[in-house]
Amino acid sequence: QGFKDNLHAVFCLAENAVGPRATRPDDIHVLYSGKTVEINNTDAEGRLILADGVAYACKDLGADIILDMATLTGAQGIATGKYHAAVLTNNEEWEKACVKAGRNCGDLVHPLVYCPELHFSEFTSAVADMKNSVADRDNTPSSCAGLFIASHIGFDWPGVWVHVDIAAPVHAGERATGYGVALLLSLFGGASEDPLLNLVSPLGCDGDSPPEEMERDSKRRRLV
Repeated sequence: QGFKDNLHAVFCLAENAVGPRATRPDDIHVLYSGKTVEINNTDAEGRLILADGVAYACKDLGADIILDMATLTGAQGIATGKYHAAVLTNNEEWEKACVKAGRNCGDLVHPLVYCPELHFSEFTSAVADMKNSVADRDNTPSSCAGLFIASHIGFDWPGVWVHVDIAAPVHAGERATGYGVALLLSLFGGASEDPLLNLVSPLGCDGDSPPEEMERDSKRRRLV
């Protein structure tokens, strides 16, 4: 789409299978961030590789904006429902932009509580920097899962971090919905050379094309 900034896609993938080197309760892992994690829930495994992914984006790629998107928690569907993904971010402007981008493109998004000073204590460990799952499942577990990932960048990191939990809206029964593609195109469309994406982006257009030209192009595309 003619993206004009330096853009990287980091895929955090691992085979989730039982084997002789499988993660066990009470294991302690040293993650790529350098932080140690005590395993108290072997089903909370996706966040371990997501944490490595955002740490890599920060340390090796030097990213200013990091957005991670994953089917992270079953609790997301309880928190924001089947049709709205959950967004957690350290930046209020980007929270509003995610909500607006979702409304513009149809991939709906609703904010979660971002409050690490109250919620990150859920991961307290006596033998490591943190555990990998919450102590209290009734205390906003979807927010906490996102905070686990953010902690591997650092809560004092000056950049923009956005976490989108898409567990519920990515499927309808046994079928995938394709959720997330339109959301990313809409959210980052202002940095694209595509006038239609400039038009729907909540973060604004660079002004290269006048509004009338973008509207004509939008109508033409709808007709095509």
